[in-house]
Amino acid sequence: MKYALILLIAVFGSTGAIAQKPAKVKKIETCTLDVAGVCGDCKRRIEKAALVKGVKIATWDKKAQKLKVVYQTAKVNEQQIAEAVANAGHDAAGVAATDESYSSLPACCRYRDKSIEIH
Repeated sequence: MKYALILLIAVFGSTGAIAQKPAKVKKIETCTLDVAGVCGDCKRRIEKAALVKGVKIATWDKKAQKLKVVYQTAKVNEQQIAEAVANAGHDAAGVAATDESYSSLPACCRYRDKSIEIH
């Protein structure tokens, strides 16, 4: 019995044929979305809103008005990320924030209401 067990371990152990699950391949994408905002408060709000399930990193650049996102394609897509940011009050990648979500922004963050210079 011992000999058979040793033989099985030697045969299967050396070929790697013992039941091992293959590693799941997670497809990770990076995209850049146009997102309107004004200040540091906008930055925090936009980045927080973009962190939906499946998003690993979200970084908004005020000067460029761009949100860079690293995400898992199996869990979320660009449209869903843009909708989440728009729900927080910021126009994102062609998805306009609703009047209600936009009006909930602090007055200093209302990028549509005034001609502001973005530095």
